Amino acid sequence: MSNVNIRKWFFLFWSCMAVGGLATAICGITMQWTDPEFGFMGLDASGFNFAMMALVGLMFGAFSQMGFFAYLTLNYIALSVFRKSYLWNTLQGYSTVFAAFALGYLLFEQRTNNWFFWLMPLLLMVFSLAVSYVKVKQTKAVAFVPTAFLMFTVTFIEAYPALKGETNTAAIIFMIVPLFVCNAYQILMLPRILKSEATESASSAKPVA
Repeated sequence: MSNVNIRKWFFLFWSCMAVGGLATAICGITMQWTDPEFGFMGLDASGFNFAMMALVGLMFGAFSQMGFFAYLTLNYIALSVFRKSYLWNTLQGYSTVFAAFALGYLLFEQRTNNWFFWLMPLLLMVFSLAVSYVKVKQTKAVAFVPTAFLMFTVTFIEAYPALKGETNTAAIIFMIVPLFVCNAYQILMLPRILKSEATESASSAKPVA
């Protein structure tokens, strides 16, 4: 990987952490306004200020980065195994649908609010499809299913720590929303980075007159 590539990926890493910090802080403050008793990680709402939420968001951003690069690695391996991209896309499509039902069942099993166990999977799926639509406009139609898989299934896996054990609706929202935003940022920013790298590489390859 060239120095330019390293610089671009380094930018993606830190900018994703910044997006995570901002998204978490905004989400946390909004939830405090709607629920004065909201707290996270054992902290009371009164002591859970903007800076503390942003700090947690930086960790969410780094965690999202790990999931994103894990998916890119999985995608590379799967394409080399299946040989045909449509087979891998089909598997991702089925996995996304399965993950939607699994999320709803998990929330129902944990006895969350009567509306939350079906509303959360529905909203997550709708926003995932919206990001996939933007991705298609940005690149090609074949990017729709992989993007939906990343936005729903990978976000679901990343947010699993908030879903297991004693379920707290506020904690689930507080973790899923920033992770979703970070994943959306990365998947939509990636083509710009690759395009920029290709442009810079082509410019550097031109002979000097």
